[in-house]
Parts: sequence; C-alpha cells; structure tokens
Amino acid sequence: MKRRNIDPRPDWRERVERMGLIWHSNGAEPYWDESRYYALNAAEVARIERATETAYALLLEAGERVVNDPVLMKHFGIPEYCHGAVRHAWYSEPPALNFGRFDFGLDPQGTPKLFEFNCDTPTSMIEAAVVQWEWKEQCFPHLDQLNSLHERLIERWRELRPRLTGNRLWFTHDADPSHEDTITTTYLRDLAEEAGIVTQAILINDIGVDAHGRIVDLDDQLISAIFKLYPWEWIVDETYGPDIVRHLSETAWIEPIWKMIWSNKAILEVLWQMFPGHPNLLAASSDRRAIGDSYVAKPFLAREGANIEIVEDDAVVARSGGKYVDGKTLYQQRCYTPDFDGHYPVLGAWIVDGAAAGLGIREDGLITGNGARFVPHVIVDDGD
Repeated sequence: MKRRNIDPRPDWRERVERMGLIWHSNGAEPYWDESRYYALNAAEVARIERATETAYALLLEAGERVVNDPVLMKHFGIPEYCHGAVRHAWYSEPPALNFGRFDFGLDPQGTPKLFEFNCDTPTSMIEAAVVQWEWKEQCFPHLDQLNSLHERLIERWRELRPRLTGNRLWFTHDADPSHEDTITTTYLRDLAEEAGIVTQAILINDIGVDAHGRIVDLDDQLISAIFKLYPWEWIVDETYGPDIVRHLSETAWIEPIWKMIWSNKAILEVLWQMFPGHPNLLAASSDRRAIGDSYVAKPFLAREGANIEIVEDDAVVARSGGKYVDGKTLYQQRCYTPDFDGHYPVLGAWIVDGAAAGLGIREDGLITGNGARFVPHVIVDDGD
C-alpha cells in the first residue's frame, strides 16, 4: 500500500457538499483530505476482502456462543432484562440491514488485523460509498476502487422490503450538532426509497410510547419498523427501554437488538478465546496481565477513539480523553501499522450481509479519533 500526494480539486468543497458531506472540515483542517490518496494493488485488495468476510464468519460463531451464555452477556454489560430478547432476535432473524464497518490495521507483513467492528451505528458511509467514488471518477477514471457499498445497500433494502409491514419504514437519529448522523440517516433513507420502501423521518427524542407501551410517532401511529442510527446500549438505558424491548414483536428495529453483542468490544475477547492465533485477530482480554506490557486499552463501549490508551513496555505513549470512563476495559495486543510521516491508516472495510462491500481509509496519529482524516483510495497495477 502506497500513500501518494496529489493536488486537491479547486472546487472540492462544493463537490463533496453536493453529495451530502457537509462535515468535510474540522475547523481550518479538512476531514475529507484529497491532497493525498492510497494506492492498493489487487493482491492487497483481495487480502482485505478475505479478512472482511472471514471476520464476519468468525463473528457468527462467537455470537452463537454469547447468546447462549448469560454470564457472558452480563460480562458484556447487557442488562438482564434484554437477555431473552437478544437471544430470540439472534435465532428468529428479524429484518436487518446486516451491515457494518470492520476497522483493520495492517501489520508489518501486510496482514489485516481486526481492531473492532462498528455494526450498530456505523458512520463514514457517505464518504466511503459515493464521495470517494466521485473523486476517483474525476481524477482517475481509468482505475478501479474497492467500492460496491452503495449498490449492495440498495439491493439489501430490496430484499427487506417484503418483510416490512405496509412497505413502510421510519428512520431515526439523534439531533447531532455536526449533522453527520442526520445526513448519514438521510442517505440510507434515500437508498431505501430507491428500493421502493415508503419512508418517514422522526428524531429519536420524538418517539413516543402509547398507553399500552407500544412505540408511536408524533401522530400516534404505531411504528411498525424503524431504522435507527442510535446505539442499543443507550436505548436500553432509557426509561422507555423496557417498553421497546417488550414490544419488539410489534416494532422491528433495524439493526436488531442482537447487534449489542457484535458492537461491544468484549466480542474481541471472545473471538480470541475461540480462535487463538488467528492471523486476522489480535490477542484481546479484559485481564491486562494476559496481554503483556505493550497493549491498547479501550472501553467495551466507546466511540470516536475516546478514552483509549496505548502502552509500550509499561509506558503510556498515547492517550485520548472522553466520557466513557465508568465501564469495563478491553486490553488488545498492539498492532504496529504503517507510519506515513506520523499518519497511521486504519482500513474501514465494509460488509453487507456477509459480503465485502467497500473500503474507506482514515488516518490519524497513534489513536484514530474524531479529528482523523478520510483519505480516498484507488486500485493500481503492481507496476504503477
């Protein structure tokens, strides 16, 4: 994998905004950074796709273990009142987009190593699916890109459409200041409409509960199915959480409640216990002593690189702040990823219903945080 410099398009801001990427900058610094790009060859792309689909297959086995072990579910921090619902959803397979973003690092041998799986509320979607494709089409029309995310999401919505009552689906998110959640949810809503689904928007705080505890919208209509860009661990911690869980048979939530398992970093510990030494996994444990003197400490439940600590030979070399300080901690073996002048790429490998679907690369310092930059990529011949 090579990192190359290129002159940004003069009108890049206007172009990416037209596609919905309005959070393209962090103050004076770009978030969408087309002053550089990554060039991958076919063999590297094949390795990433294999690792993506392999990790998904391993998670299927790990999920089976967790849903049948109440002690493990308690270890994950899943409330006891949710255990039965998680297990039932796992086996009954309610409607699910079944998508997510694996975050991989490349080790010195070029092998993708799993950092975590963002599958309950994954973002960086628009930039991966459409913005970098438009950049490629203008700057490198003769080259390809690891990118079928847009098309695969539409096809998945088409598959789900017959399972939605009245062919209808609500979409909800938090009213976030950057509007990233708003635009990401709107993008997925547009794809659903392209697949023939009738959609309706509602903010998460506007969802109500009727006298029977059922989930309703502002017009007191029963919400029969809803896509949410809002974490399950927050939902079940709300006062209305028990009502939502009790009425899952009347309101299908996409993604389903079993995503609480895969989106929790505790799943990395289970994966390592079940598949020790697997080439795409890093040693992981909630017991720091099991990992050694060099590790990455991260909360079971956290977002955007918050509250991460990187330790080398018992010395802290990087640390991020944040609000996720009260939960359990996972300790993961360090992966020494490529260093491009102090920029360390993380490969966001997308999957849709078990099939590798695209790649988005973010780069930052040792910790990939909220200030990371999204850098586009292309596929090149070995000689390029």
